[in-house]
Amino acid sequence: MGISDFLYSKLPLCAQNLAVSAYGLYWHWLRFGPGYQSYLEEYLDRENYGIQEWQAWSREELAKLLNLAVTQVPYYMKSWTPEQQKAARRGELQLLPVLEKDAVRAQPRSFVRRDLHPGRDYAFYTSGTSGTPIASIWTRPEIRASIAIREARSARWAGVSFSRPRATFSGRLAESNPNSKGPYYRYNLVEKQVYLSPFHLRPDTARQYVQAMAKHRVEWLTGYAVSYYLLGRMILDQKIPVPPLKAIITTSEKVTPEMRQVMESAYRCRVYEEYSTVENCVFASECGAGRLHVSPDIGLVEILKNDGTACSPGEVGEVVATCMFKNYQILIRYRLGDLAAWDPEPCPCGRAMPVIKEIVGRIEDVVRGPDGREMVRFHGIFVNQPHVREGQIIQETLNQIRVKVVPTEEFDLTDRRDIIHRVQQRLGEGVAVAVETVSEIPRTKAGKFKAVISQVSPSL
Repeated sequence: MGISDFLYSKLPLCAQNLAVSAYGLYWHWLRFGPGYQSYLEEYLDRENYGIQEWQAWSREELAKLLNLAVTQVPYYMKSWTPEQQKAARRGELQLLPVLEKDAVRAQPRSFVRRDLHPGRDYAFYTSGTSGTPIASIWTRPEIRASIAIREARSARWAGVSFSRPRATFSGRLAESNPNSKGPYYRYNLVEKQVYLSPFHLRPDTARQYVQAMAKHRVEWLTGYAVSYYLLGRMILDQKIPVPPLKAIITTSEKVTPEMRQVMESAYRCRVYEEYSTVENCVFASECGAGRLHVSPDIGLVEILKNDGTACSPGEVGEVVATCMFKNYQILIRYRLGDLAAWDPEPCPCGRAMPVIKEIVGRIEDVVRGPDGREMVRFHGIFVNQPHVREGQIIQETLNQIRVKVVPTEEFDLTDRRDIIHRVQQRLGEGVAVAVETVSEIPRTKAGKFKAVISQVSPSL
């Protein structure tokens, strides 16, 4: 637990809400400050591009990006062969090597341009679905562009806006006490945003989550798909009345047909899926026709076979993306670790942006507490753990958690205690936590491992 988190946990409820709103004021400026409106207008304008316009725009912008990579980014200048650098200067993306996450994880700043000096940059960390977070480094204008694309092609497609009251399920530890009696949210007055705690969600607390939405006149929901699904099941089981909502925009996990049916029945509004990453190398959003459109001005997406060639429409392959909207920490042909397939049919909405038919494998195991709470993205406990190279959570029983850690040389008793504290903070102090240091975590044939494994029978 960081110092700021510790101090926050000691504040009374009213002071915590003030702290959240004060931070919300800064965050609002950071995301919606100077430049945001112009980015929004650009994204709205390009949304109507035809296929040829998108191709011309992509060729021109890709040529600029690859030239920067060759001349200004240390990693590519050192690792690309002379032949690959020549291919980059010609704009021949497919002749360049695929970039592995390990390279970015090990030296994130080697991908930062030498010639650009923004004064201050911002590091955000992935949730570590492969076990260890990766630092994604942004400039202030890039942060504003990232929220502009979500407003233009996610919120507005769903008939909502970030200027309207919303509730969010995310990894923020809104309530730090695992044994809290509620409330299980904090309120950002600046953006009229309710931060819902995913760590306290269980049948006996579900009604309080819905009451928070009603109290603050929430119009739409966004955030973790599985958290809204779990809450939706509880709403239906308990017949909890839900205030009128306009839309749910889900993130972080794939939405299955069952999840969509439960959520739309429980919340009585439509679900819109969003697919992105912390690095923002890809952004796909669901239109009114129910299709998932990739925005080429955020990332050029390839879906590849095992041999590196492009998949045919409808054929499942691995997602590789070249980040187009960020030109500070430059990521070229970045392997995301997801599987997907292109949709062979054009979308009836008329937009010429590519359509993903299916995203495979983004649902994680749900961790369950002894008191019935259910949580997703539990591997977030490894964020800001600099002495953990890789980590894996294994839930063996409702009362037993085993944490496998591949440590650095600096890993010590303090790190071990911090991991135990983080787990118990989310599940309760009665849960036994065993931290096991290992030399490596077993991989699948694809070279991956699951960051969260539950051996507890699901309550579905």
